[in-house]
Amino acid sequence: MLRDSHPNKSITIHDVAKAADVSKSTVSLVLQGSPLIRDETAERVREAARKLGYVYNRRAAELRRQASNTVGVVINDLMNPFFAEVLVGIERRLVDAGYIVLMAHTHESLDRQRKVLASMREQNAAGLIICPAFDTPRTLTKEVQAWGIPLVVMVRSLGAGSYDYAGSDNERGVLLAMRHLLARGHKRIGFLGGRSGVVYEQRLRGYAGALEEAGIRLDERLIIASDPSRQGGSDAMAAMLRIKLKITAAVCYNDITAFGALATLGEHGLRAGTDFALIGFDNVLAAAHSNPPLTTVDIRPDDLGEHAAAALMARIENPQLKRQVYLAEPRLVLRQSG
Repeated sequence: MLRDSHPNKSITIHDVAKAADVSKSTVSLVLQGSPLIRDETAERVREAARKLGYVYNRRAAELRRQASNTVGVVINDLMNPFFAEVLVGIERRLVDAGYIVLMAHTHESLDRQRKVLASMREQNAAGLIICPAFDTPRTLTKEVQAWGIPLVVMVRSLGAGSYDYAGSDNERGVLLAMRHLLARGHKRIGFLGGRSGVVYEQRLRGYAGALEEAGIRLDERLIIASDPSRQGGSDAMAAMLRIKLKITAAVCYNDITAFGALATLGEHGLRAGTDFALIGFDNVLAAAHSNPPLTTVDIRPDDLGEHAAAALMARIENPQLKRQVYLAEPRLVLRQSG
């Protein structure tokens, strides 16, 4: 139930949000006339504002929305060294241009992502760079654009849209890895790690496409899904070894999955590169120093971060730019594991 305020109290947007049982960002969108909020929610917010006597100061809101020198960067998994290296590239480019980088880690939580984005909006961020958490709705880009904040999506695409994007050619990257293994005579090749999402689907297409090129029928049993983590890679490799289908090689969803797979091979008395061929994806710095050094698909993470930052700065400078898309061209780095 909506509550009347004390007559002497200075009413704020926080009070309206509390009375209407919504977030401050929702109240702000309603008061700005945004079409993104459902009618019943918008009416509840307006009723709360009327009851509390809140008057929306549009001029003050416009002043608050003036660009700052702070850029928000939202990372889904900072435990993965790939994203740490991407962040280095982003920071290098933005700091050199005089921006302050405000970083947040969502740990794949949609609720946390929503909260950090709302906070960055309230901090009047000049722009946002985000690698979306799993299952992020495609409407996120339109919502942020409605805030008037320049946005770049990186690594994980959110499908068709007008937003700027920086990522890699995932399908071609896995295709290169598979062609290498097939040329070395491997016929039973697995795919380890990942579960869902655009990146996973693109990398699987590269896997399936290479098999089709070679005239080899895809065997679903050779695709072992797991969390894209060390533990996920370890568990996926253990599952692959248990099925005893004479698998001699595997491409991993990413390098951190491959590190877990390397450990499990060792626990079973097998060595990558001698007993089993293993290829990662990303080429994080640690890949050159694993045991054995990891063959991987290089998409130059820090360079990708720099391109994401450059796209955001271009968008801030000129909001009318046509859509910017950067796809890192993958290249295979041969080391001992594959």
